[in-house]
Amino acid sequence: MTDGRALAREYLQQQRLLGGDPVLSGGGAPEQPPVDVPPAVAGPPAADAFDPAVLAPGVSYEPPSGDFFTADPIAQATTLDGVAALVAQCTKCKLCEGRTHTVPGEGAKDARLVVVGEGPGRVEDETGRPFVGPAGELLNKILGAIELTRESVFICNIVKCRPPENRQPQYDEVAACIPYLYRQIELLRPRVILAMGNTAAQSLLNTKQSLGSMRNRLHRFRGIPVIVTYHPAALLRNPNWKRPTWDDVRIARRLLD
Repeated sequence: MTDGRALAREYLQQQRLLGGDPVLSGGGAPEQPPVDVPPAVAGPPAADAFDPAVLAPGVSYEPPSGDFFTADPIAQATTLDGVAALVAQCTKCKLCEGRTHTVPGEGAKDARLVVVGEGPGRVEDETGRPFVGPAGELLNKILGAIELTRESVFICNIVKCRPPENRQPQYDEVAACIPYLYRQIELLRPRVILAMGNTAAQSLLNTKQSLGSMRNRLHRFRGIPVIVTYHPAALLRNPNWKRPTWDDVRIARRLLD
């Protein structure tokens, strides 16, 4: 049998004859001859140099006009009436399927106070106006107690369509609808926001805190002071909450002054 070390020596000698072994000879790697690099292959033509001729026969091409990505129509609305028009044709969530009218909100276009509720009820759905049922009548009295009229404020809701059986709006419904409220507040630039009810407060302030823990505290929405209190419908069910609501709206009144 041939000795393994002899075979290894014979192999290394052959490698040295062919160009040297960098490991055992102690030298660096043998210099390699220069390699000719082929010219770079041209990439695809720029978008503005697109040649329609490359399309299959019978296929037409028209370059997009204007900005390919259209701007958000809500952000483009420059008036409250413009927002209301978008609300009227909205189908972003399933609440649109059972509505009679959308309820975008109403009030003064220079309102210093914005009242935000949860969502339209039966009477609101029938009329297209917010807070016009029994809860609305109580709201009018609350505003009158702090020397404000309904016409001098702006009244709206978190969702603009009535939830079935007046149930609480679901998360996806709030997420689809609340951009309209954001835009209304941006256009109004009120001095104070009065959030009435747990859904209104939690949705506007993006929190899971209870209404009780949010009362008697000053919150802010994009720099605007927010006061949290009970919804008028809740006061009709529990008159004991009228006194704390009175305390809350008086704070809002002081902020306005």
